[in-house]
Amino acid sequence: MKRREVPGGIRFITFSCEHRLKLLSNPRIADIFVSSMARTRSQHRFSLYGWVLMPEHIHMLAASTNDAALEEALEGLKKSVATRVIRRWRQLNAPILERLIRPDGLARFWLKGGGFDHNIRREGSFAKDIRYMHLNPVKRGLVASPQDWPWSSIHWWLGQRGGVCDCDEHPDPGWKEWRGFV
Repeated sequence: MKRREVPGGIRFITFSCEHRLKLLSNPRIADIFVSSMARTRSQHRFSLYGWVLMPEHIHMLAASTNDAALEEALEGLKKSVATRVIRRWRQLNAPILERLIRPDGLARFWLKGGGFDHNIRREGSFAKDIRYMHLNPVKRGLVASPQDWPWSSIHWWLGQRGGVCDCDEHPDPGWKEWRGFV
């Protein structure tokens, strides 16, 4: 699927691990992703309004803030995580590599393609997508409450600033009191 960005528009982005394997279920790998997301966000200067890391996929609400496409930032993010994790798996001769090796001998961490994305056109869609992301770990039975899931922007939305990857304020100041899941 090809991403069609609207300059300055907010996008709901989803991308998955190769074969939908739960490659992100290891807390160390999840932490690598979150720190890489924070670094990529700073380098590529995109706005991040919400995110959740699930065992086999990622959801983000983001917008490009400069002329560089969001696609470029996402490619950099995915590449940095894949390179670091696969390098470590090769050092450990990890059995998971057998399931990720392509015919050319290279390992693929992320499922090929653009994932399932859409442009946010209404405030109601923004709220719906934030709520969906934050409740995803609960609906999947991973935790009892959104706050119990450590790899999510729910903590930022609840006022816990200063995390590894904080979010940007919604462009409308009236959103500051919304808690992101109710």
